[in-house]
Amino acid sequence: MNLRSAIAFSGLLTRIPVRPPGSGRRWGILAVVLFGLLVPALAQAQVLIIEQHRRIVLPRPNPRPTPVPSAYCIRSVDVQAAIKDQAAKVQISQVFRNTGSATLEAQFMFPMPENVAISGLTLLVDGRELAGRLLKKDEARHIYEEIVRRQRDPALLEYMGQGMFQTSVFPIPAQAERTVEIRYTQLLKKENGLIDFLLPIGSTKHSNKPVETLNVTVRVEAGDQIKTVYSPTHQLEIQRPDNSHALCKMSLRDAYSPDDFRLLYGTVNGLVGMNVISYRPSESEDGYFVLLASPEVKSALAERVEKTMVFAFDKSGSMSGKKIEQAKEALKFLINQLKPGDTFNVIAYDSAVESFRPELQRADEATIKAALSFADGLYAGGSTNIDGALQTALKMLNDPKRPSYVLFMTDGLPTVGEMHELKIAANAKQANVVNARVFAFGVGFDVNSRLLDRLSGEHRGQSVYVRPNENIEAHVSNLYTKIGSPLLTDLAVNMEFDKVIPAGSASPISRTYPRRLTDLFQGEQLVWVGRYKYGGPVKVSLTGSVAGEHRTFTFPATLAERSPDETNGFVEKLWATRRIGEIIDELDLKGHNQELVDEMVHLSIRHGIITPYTAFLADERVNLADRESNVRRGLSLARSGLDKAEGKAGVEQRDYKARLKESASGPAGVPGMAMGGAMSAKKAGRGASKPADPESMRRLTAAKGQAAVTQNLEGEVEVLESVRNVGQKTYFRRGQQWQDSTVTPEQAKNAIRVTQYSPAYFELAAAHGGALAKYIAFDEPVLVNLGPKTYQIDPPPPEEGATDKPQDK
Repeated sequence: MNLRSAIAFSGLLTRIPVRPPGSGRRWGILAVVLFGLLVPALAQAQVLIIEQHRRIVLPRPNPRPTPVPSAYCIRSVDVQAAIKDQAAKVQISQVFRNTGSATLEAQFMFPMPENVAISGLTLLVDGRELAGRLLKKDEARHIYEEIVRRQRDPALLEYMGQGMFQTSVFPIPAQAERTVEIRYTQLLKKENGLIDFLLPIGSTKHSNKPVETLNVTVRVEAGDQIKTVYSPTHQLEIQRPDNSHALCKMSLRDAYSPDDFRLLYGTVNGLVGMNVISYRPSESEDGYFVLLASPEVKSALAERVEKTMVFAFDKSGSMSGKKIEQAKEALKFLINQLKPGDTFNVIAYDSAVESFRPELQRADEATIKAALSFADGLYAGGSTNIDGALQTALKMLNDPKRPSYVLFMTDGLPTVGEMHELKIAANAKQANVVNARVFAFGVGFDVNSRLLDRLSGEHRGQSVYVRPNENIEAHVSNLYTKIGSPLLTDLAVNMEFDKVIPAGSASPISRTYPRRLTDLFQGEQLVWVGRYKYGGPVKVSLTGSVAGEHRTFTFPATLAERSPDETNGFVEKLWATRRIGEIIDELDLKGHNQELVDEMVHLSIRHGIITPYTAFLADERVNLADRESNVRRGLSLARSGLDKAEGKAGVEQRDYKARLKESASGPAGVPGMAMGGAMSAKKAGRGASKPADPESMRRLTAAKGQAAVTQNLEGEVEVLESVRNVGQKTYFRRGQQWQDSTVTPEQAKNAIRVTQYSPAYFELAAAHGGALAKYIAFDEPVLVNLGPKTYQIDPPPPEEGATDKPQDK
């Protein structure tokens, strides 16, 4: 019997029954080796049952049988890390449970990169320290290779080129729990002004059981002011009590496949801090960059910035009942947030348009009290005059030097006055003479979501959608908390290259997103991505208005001529995520375009970012090389989907588009769209469902990397088992094998054939210091490009005399 499953933070479990000496029973104590992860730059830990006497060879079925559930589960993983300057103290606590009926003998083995500065490594089981020994990379490689060869499981290949810390054996009795604590201190690296902390929690990528709770807490303290705080892997809750401290939290429930956790932070004194991260895998193509700009968290200057706020409030008949009460509370919250020196007004509209006062009011105790009384007196009734409300609000604004914002709320379609979408947008553009920012709130599904996106996009704001049964006040207060304190307005970024740019050449910086920069608010962070033509030193200038004064902030940066490894490969995927969001926005607002759809399909295939309009690519019958057919299908899906401006499908598509455009870390930064990030087994974003049948679960958990995730037109999140993201590559399952998305039909014909677990296979895994081993660590056939060559990795033939039953001596 071959039992295969996995447990969180301990990876893949293969269980082989063995017969201990002196026992007449066929089934005995099971010895296990747990391969844990302690240090940065590690991915999955492994659990392998090893023989006590002699190995029982198991034939390799094709297809593989449905696995028997594991005798292990993980109750929880809790990580506490404290970073002061560049020193990190880390404690990882894991609660394992033996759900089987036999005692398990466990041994931890920790892969350790040669270039990571780890000290004070301690492992405790139920509070008692466990002895261990450190193995150099050459000795460790023989152990990794032997386990892979013996177990016929390639998951350990990625540790080739790393050392190992090996502990002594400890028992886990049947039905018992063991709390395993790992403690270590690490000196963190600093590059491009950013301190880099990588935490290994990605050990459940082969698990068919979720981690019940996974919590990460990182406390950062620095002598200088902390500016940039950024994770390219996860969405974080970040608390900034002052300029020298940051508290970062991440929590997952029932998580199947979390990515390793990475945190980057930068320190610099002054009003604004800025960092640039670049990635260029090939000198023959433009590179990718992300610019991170962060203002002071606590700045006296922010209190001096006086702004104008106009609140346009829908009180039409459809707002009656609970909605009008929530909206009134939201409006009163906004009024109470006004600061001395701010000017404001309140517009309430139904068929007609009513103003709190005929003109803007200066915020003080008396005007705020009167405005609150005005809000309390509003009631629902009448139709919806969107055009009239917008023009009234925008025409009140008359000072172009003052930061001005319109918060516009509606729960319906325009039914009075101008009702044509494009004409309403044109009227608003004409009325906005001071370049005010417009933030649009759509309440419920009966809104024209395309109109709201058009308004917020043309006026450098944002659309927020409040679904039925969601609290209006919570959404409004969440947005205002972000935008309530503008610090730097009318932003512009310039990059000045040391290299001489030939006269008449195109700009060395291109395809930057967002296209139009928004204001920089206190406590917020600008994330700006783009492509670059020339590597080397650059001078980056960020300009804007601070309290009415024009200011320029200049920082040095270096763009990679060619990246030595894939450490910053996330920048490429982040750029692709935002570019796809921009493409969808253009298709939505400017009409259907075959060239844009062609690019969207190409990016989806290359980066595994599957949209509602390219979801057909996950179908194993689709030929990825049939460009014409794929573009035709994508164009048809985009047309039928984006033509829906109203209803649930309209709102969900615009919300999805916004999440792509605003993503701070690629798919991992899109709520509900990252299998290893914000997604859990029970809930992924909105409407997710987990695969239930055993074969789906086997394919989802046994394959390498992260399963792609998409969203359909109704907002339901779907896990795509046939698309996997591994490092910088995307694999599609076609037939009985995994295919690298960059392999062309001609390359496939001339692929070099390598048999899995053969000497040539292990030589390939060890090449380049083991950096490419993860790309062939599949337990099924795989077609892949590695450097200039293409390889077809085939499974080995079943071993002679193999049996899947326990054998007695």
